[in-house]
Amino acid sequence: MPRYDTVTFLSDYGRVDEFVGVVHSVIRSLAPHAAIVDLTHDVAPYDVRGAGLVLARSAQYLCPGVVLAVVDPGVGTDRRPIAVEVGDGQSVLVGPDNGVLAPAVAMVGGASRAVVLDDESFHLPSPGPTFAGRDVFAPVVGHLCNGVPLEALGRPIDPLSLRPALMNLSRIEGGGVDGEVLWEDRYGNLQLNIDPEDVEAFGERVTVRIGDRIRVARRVHTYAEVRTGELGLVVDSYGMLSLVADRASAAGELRIGPTDAVRLEPAPDDNGDDGVVVPVELGRRREA
Repeated sequence: MPRYDTVTFLSDYGRVDEFVGVVHSVIRSLAPHAAIVDLTHDVAPYDVRGAGLVLARSAQYLCPGVVLAVVDPGVGTDRRPIAVEVGDGQSVLVGPDNGVLAPAVAMVGGASRAVVLDDESFHLPSPGPTFAGRDVFAPVVGHLCNGVPLEALGRPIDPLSLRPALMNLSRIEGGGVDGEVLWEDRYGNLQLNIDPEDVEAFGERVTVRIGDRIRVARRVHTYAEVRTGELGLVVDSYGMLSLVADRASAAGELRIGPTDAVRLEPAPDDNGDDGVVVPVELGRRREA
């Protein structure tokens, strides 16, 4: 059976409490040979959708091994703890069956096998039900790294029965594209669920509608091409369209974030400002 050397760990635990360190130690106590890569622990608390997108964006770049994803607002309930094999055993994803694993599983071609982690002989004794990351998932990860077969960890389940992630798709309608913000990165760039090909025919300037607000963005290749006060549309490192500003936060400027609706349309050729906006305060007159 595979003996895994790398664990990639994602959670919403943050770094203030001891949770991340305890999970590390439980894994290493069972599998001291395993290297642990912390993908991120700054997922917003309880944000299953956001965590699933992190895994989906990262999946093709992760070292083969065990992937542990713990964003688990249903901890202690009847939601299933699961392990999902992908790539015919190249990797195993471990976490709650709440949709957090589904996007990554889809990105790598689907699951070959899956089990519910219901064999408690592979768990730690639990003083209470609220820290499955320590008591269930971490010891299972350690045992997988040591070569314990997937089927030994619990009863098999149909991979098609796993809970899917619920992601909205963009929609071409009325000469434009309706989509939403998938992700706001730490720079304030806003990744959209819109394929660049869907706006290819729009030309260089694109109207951005956010509710009843309208801006014009210019399609660019790099952040540095965006001028001061201008909004840009760039194809990001994951191949998706992102709304950006140069060395500034597009999210802050537009006052939007993940799940907010965005509509893109061809911009009218009525001026040449390429989307530069001059701030105006009502009730005040600009002095000459």
